[in-house]
Amino acid sequence: MLLDILRVRVKQGFRTMAYPDGPLPALPDRFAGLPVVDQDRCSLCPGHCLSSCPVGAIEKNGALTIDLGLCLFCRECQRACPFGVLSFGSDHRLGSSSREGLISSGDGAPPLALNERAAGLYGQVFSLRVVSAGGCGACEADVNVLNTLAWDLGRFGINYGASPRHCDGMILIGPVTPNMEEAVIETYRAIPEPKFVIAVGTCTVTASSREDFPVPVDLYIPGCPPHPLTILDGMLRFLGKVEE
Repeated sequence: MLLDILRVRVKQGFRTMAYPDGPLPALPDRFAGLPVVDQDRCSLCPGHCLSSCPVGAIEKNGALTIDLGLCLFCRECQRACPFGVLSFGSDHRLGSSSREGLISSGDGAPPLALNERAAGLYGQVFSLRVVSAGGCGACEADVNVLNTLAWDLGRFGINYGASPRHCDGMILIGPVTPNMEEAVIETYRAIPEPKFVIAVGTCTVTASSREDFPVPVDLYIPGCPPHPLTILDGMLRFLGKVEE
């Protein structure tokens, strides 16, 4: 049995992707990344995209802006635009260290994710407690896939810890339902200072704007769900492991 496993592993060879030192992993054709907007031509349109957005993520006060924290990346706005001036590109860099940074004008510039304090403290080793607080399971799956052989999150010094007392921060997923609020608060309290919270997914990012949201957020990673590459990129830029 053991010999069979070893033979298979030798035959398979090295399976971990070369990113970030090598090319990006292949993204599916349907992947929706940073929005791109031709603001000059956008002024010709009466604003069909605004009424098409199911979550009200688009505003037009002179320039058109898209709130990536609310956006579901469903492309309804892109389909509604009669002039084709709004589209979603393939840039996966969506993570932001501020909520305001998720307001995109479609100029192609990714949000800034670097947190200099976190980079200085945990740039080498960063342990995170993953908490699902009412998520549907999609963001949880994409967070978990980073631990697989192809992604190998541990090679960056980032790992998921079992006990919050042994962690440096928390990955929070879901809108924090009433039944999970106490668990989120107690998990946060158990993490020793200094600590950081990463909000993953549209549900979490949107909920974090509530005045009664139970924990502060230091990194916002939008998407419904975000691609594993977007999650990994956000954490790496947050810690200063890759350039902005």
